[in-house]
This record gives sequence, C-alpha cells and structure tokens, in this order.
Amino acid sequence: MLDQWVLDRCWSNYELIKGDIRAVELIFNGLGGGVCSKWSPQELALAEQNILSITPYYGPWCWMNRLARQMVDELIEHIYQLLALPENTPLISSGGSMGGCAALLYCRYGQKVPIGCDVLYPVCDLIRHFRERKDVAPTMYHAFYGYPEPWDEVLKEHSPLHQADFMPCIPYLIIHGEDDAAVAIGHSEKMAAALKQQNHQVEFIRVPRMGHAVNVPFTVWQKKVDFAVSLLDDL
Repeated sequence: MLDQWVLDRCWSNYELIKGDIRAVELIFNGLGGGVCSKWSPQELALAEQNILSITPYYGPWCWMNRLARQMVDELIEHIYQLLALPENTPLISSGGSMGGCAALLYCRYGQKVPIGCDVLYPVCDLIRHFRERKDVAPTMYHAFYGYPEPWDEVLKEHSPLHQADFMPCIPYLIIHGEDDAAVAIGHSEKMAAALKQQNHQVEFIRVPRMGHAVNVPFTVWQKKVDFAVSLLDDL
C-alpha cells in the first residue's frame, strides 16, 4: 500500500488497480493545478490496464524547476521501493499545458528515463511563452526566483524545445488543438519537428476545433491511453 509519505506528495489511482502493476505513469498538472480529489477518465482507464498513475503535487507554478525535478525523482524512487516494483517496471511521462512541458522535461532530466511521453497542448518554448500571455510572467518569476544564471539561460533550461537535442530516444505523442488560444499550436509544431530532426519516433496530431482544455474529444483521452498500452505491448 502507499504510505502517508507518498499520499502527502501525490494523487494516484492505486486503490483502483486489481492486478499486478504493469507500469507507472506520471501525469503532470497544468498551470494553477493543485491537490486532486477525483479520478480523471485517463486515470480510470489506466487503472483498467493495471497502470499505476501518479500525479505529483509538484506545485501549480513550478514550470518543472530544479526543485520540482528533485521532488519527482525522490517520489518515484520511494514508490518503486515501497511497492517492491522491479527496477525494469516501465515509467511513462504524461501531461498537458505546463504539465506537458513538465512531462517532456522529466524525460530530459529525470533519474529514471521514461519509455514514452504523451503531451497535450504542451508549452515547449518558455522564451516565447513568457510574453505570450500576461498571466505567465509572474509564474515564471516565482518558479525561477534566485537562480543565478542569466534569465534567457534559465528559460532555455526549462524549455523542451531548447533541450530537444538532449531528449532520450523514446516514442513521443504530441496532441494540440487548432483553436488553442492559450498555448499556440506552434509550440507543438516546432517541438515535433525538432524531435523528428533527432530521428526520434514522433506522432503529432492536430485536432480541429479543439481549444485549451475546451472541446477536447473523448478520442483524445482514448488516444493517450492507447499510446501508453502500446508502449507496453512493444516491450
């Protein structure tokens, strides 16, 4: 069972899983997200596949900063030890918006390399996004307060697009709505192109009429779950 140390640090579908855990999927929340209180359709569907979902309480404004990366590393290590999961139990990275940024960055920096990553309308270029919306700059100043490096270097460190050359060679699924007014689809277009340039396996899906957490078809959530299952089928 999950102990209080874990329960204080994440939300999980653990109690819904009926069989042996086949994989662990990290699901990172978007900007402003906080403590969870109910399961999402994605978490319910993953449980049916005996895939343990973990949503870290890594902060609503963290932009996957260094402290957040350390926290998630410690969380994953503790969960694997607590549940006696074999070291080769696959880890999958997933998230949307700022959480999509986090999911990609965890592939780049995490101690345990995921076997695949699926992201929904992800922020991929923090230099661009810093001035893309008026509400974003305060959150980034909060996330990176006290970093000694020049500001552009800090933003590049936390931008999946600027880390594309160092991303692991794993399958990536990127989904973005054509009517997204909060995170421009150009983030995903450029990220998909950069990953393909590194000869990574990338599936990029443009969804007509879908906005930012608006008009998201059920098929999008099904695609994300199918992607996770396909990664296990390929092992």
